[in-house]
Amino acid sequence: MFAAQAACASDARAPEFLSSPDPAAAKLPFSEAVRSGELLFLSGQIGTVPGSGNALAKGGIQAEAEQTLVNIRNVLERHGASMRDVVKCTVFLADIAEWPAFNEVYRKHFSAPFPARSALAASGLAMGAKVEVECIAHVAAPAASPSRKR
Repeated sequence: MFAAQAACASDARAPEFLSSPDPAAAKLPFSEAVRSGELLFLSGQIGTVPGSGNALAKGGIQAEAEQTLVNIRNVLERHGASMRDVVKCTVFLADIAEWPAFNEVYRKHFSAPFPARSALAASGLAMGAKVEVECIAHVAAPAASPSRKR
């Protein structure tokens, strides 16, 4: 039995640390995402506008939330996944009173069945952001298991 367990363990893939194509991101001390088995773990995303020199989207919580979720979609797509593959989100809000406004935008990007989700207030988000979201996606090989349908 031990030999069978050892053989299975040696077949397991090592985590794959995935970098952003953005040269500025290469200087940051974290990976854009990490693939471990059938799971893709995304680093937290904020509402920075690509090509803007890391400026946050203007227009308050809804504009930042929209850009944050677009940024998540872009990371997922770069690594072979989609919003439909997301199974868990953790949402950090600088002001928990802005939860309803965030949720309105969130519903434009996710539909039933919704991913599991946690939310909390957090002060001092990167670059003074109003919201940060991190996600976990299930990215099984297409032959083994198709993405869940929404």
